[in-house]
Amino acid sequence: MSSSTTKKVTTARAADSGGGLVVERVEEDSPAEAAGIKSGDIIKSINGHPVHDSIDYMFYRDEPELKMVVGRGRASKTLVIENDEGADAGIVPGDFRVRSCGNNCVFCFVSQQPKGLRRPLYLKDDDYRMSFLYGNYITLTNMSTADKERIVRQRISPIYVSVHATSRELRNRMLGNPKAMDVMKELAFFRKNRIRFHTQIVLCPGYNDGKELERTITDLYSMHPYLLSIAVVPVGLTAHRRTQLDPVDKATAETTLDIIDAFRRRFMRKHGDAIVHGADELYIKAGRPFPQLKDYGDLQQLENGVGMVPLFLDQARRLRVQPTSAQGAGPKCLTFTGTSFYPYLEKFAQRLRKKGYNIDVMQVTNRFFGSTVTVAGLLTGRDVIFALADAASQYDRLIIPDVVLREADDLFLDDVSVADMAKALGIETVIVESTPDALAYAVAAPKAARK
Repeated sequence: MSSSTTKKVTTARAADSGGGLVVERVEEDSPAEAAGIKSGDIIKSINGHPVHDSIDYMFYRDEPELKMVVGRGRASKTLVIENDEGADAGIVPGDFRVRSCGNNCVFCFVSQQPKGLRRPLYLKDDDYRMSFLYGNYITLTNMSTADKERIVRQRISPIYVSVHATSRELRNRMLGNPKAMDVMKELAFFRKNRIRFHTQIVLCPGYNDGKELERTITDLYSMHPYLLSIAVVPVGLTAHRRTQLDPVDKATAETTLDIIDAFRRRFMRKHGDAIVHGADELYIKAGRPFPQLKDYGDLQQLENGVGMVPLFLDQARRLRVQPTSAQGAGPKCLTFTGTSFYPYLEKFAQRLRKKGYNIDVMQVTNRFFGSTVTVAGLLTGRDVIFALADAASQYDRLIIPDVVLREADDLFLDDVSVADMAKALGIETVIVESTPDALAYAVAAPKAARK
């Protein structure tokens, strides 16, 4: 599982079907509906191939005729879907039971959470299927030979691997698992079988920084080109941690960036690809300018907090902000963010105000996890309400960045809903994508598009 505090983890409900893939929904007027597939059916095989989960379905569905053995209640039947090759048959697969992590990592963010949150937030997933589908980081410590053979057979690539250190002794100590395998041997297996992978290093001062970091980057680079990228992410520490760990301070961030930048220059000269990237938080802590956006390549580590701020700054720079017809016209708007991103968002807001837009930004201190957790994505609804309570009555509209909400729901981490927040603050709310143009549009719009 990713230990980056900026990374959202997608969890899946357990679909305990007794074998097979549960059909969550069938799209109307689809080939699957025409064939008689129904919600709740269990797909047991496709064209003779056993189906266990959504990845099997994705792998075997690209045929013009899909002969499915389907379980319905106690009975099984064979249904045939006539489908254009590569087209969507209209089946929405149900979730699978996620494998949990059996390690006891010294830096585990999940273990640093207080009691009382909803259950999915305590899930420590370590499932290669989640890695392929959603980019979740895995340690490879619970994979069987059959799992690895399936990855090769079905070309489940790329996957995302938490490495932290290539020294087996050091990595096992960090994972809290003395029996963990040699990660370099595991990665060598994937390289041999042409499976590509992204990697991350959660930087813990006193463990894997300095010379150990140099060694890890050097060892991982030997896997190129099947190694796609390396992200170096500072450990996230909450006020509820039980393990004594030192935070990444300014001096450590500077030393770490010196190491990373030396490798980046070398890799750029040789490959035109930096390969190794420091998380935005390292540059913020060190007070150093970010690399140019183009140096991040395809932003493959964006969800790991790598390149998020440079992307926003580049989008803001390219955005042509049209002046309002009258200075200060329109609703008076308020938005918020975490303490690390506040200076960048406030600078953009200043630019909007110069064009006549009514927009203010407030930074919210994370009282729930502790003030050392500075990213917007880990703000709770209660902390936002606490920070904005005194000022909200001066505004007409609260603009909520979608990054603070749970995917598919208008809920904060602590289950405070957007409606709850609107009621508590007595203000109109609108949820926007966390981009400069979406913020500008929400401020200029005469009415909130989404409450």
